[in-house]
Amino acid sequence: MLHATLRPLVLMLSLTWLAQAWATPETPAAPAESAVQVLQDWGHAAASVGTEPIAFVRQVGDTASGLVLSAMHFIGVPYRRGGASVDEGFDCSGFTRYVFENSVGLALPRRADAQAHEAGLRQVRREDLRPGDLVFFNTMRRAFSHVGIYVGEGRFIHAPRSGGQVRVENMRQAYWSKRFNGARRAALAETASAPRP
Repeated sequence: MLHATLRPLVLMLSLTWLAQAWATPETPAAPAESAVQVLQDWGHAAASVGTEPIAFVRQVGDTASGLVLSAMHFIGVPYRRGGASVDEGFDCSGFTRYVFENSVGLALPRRADAQAHEAGLRQVRREDLRPGDLVFFNTMRRAFSHVGIYVGEGRFIHAPRSGGQVRVENMRQAYWSKRFNGARRAALAETASAPRP
């Protein structure tokens, strides 16, 4: 079993390899199963990516979004209120800020509600979501009190709450669906997550 600090690195390498593998038509489907095996070894397949991990991993590979792959790197990092780094853990907005700054060079505001109102981001309708979009939720009886990153297939990655870890969840679940507040897209992330022709 891999040491906990090495797991995110191996996951990142697996998903990066997967994204590159799908870039050529000759590549066999084996890399998807390898990435899924990494997820299953850590017990994340059921909890984080749902009942169809192979389809999920393939979808992430198909989008080849560096921002999403960067976010996936941090699955399992513990939640910490006010946290904004791998070493100290993440809260929701600390996580999104860290991922955006380190993957596309965009420094987002520190708070979730400030990220929702950032001038450089544009509103996106729920039906138009793309991997890499910020998704916002009302979890504290106020708008834009929680934020995550959309990864595709109706799922998002986020730092959920005290005692939790960065994970992928389904936005279609009743809890998240009724609390969805809106989404925002950065121009820098738009090119990276645009659908392939």
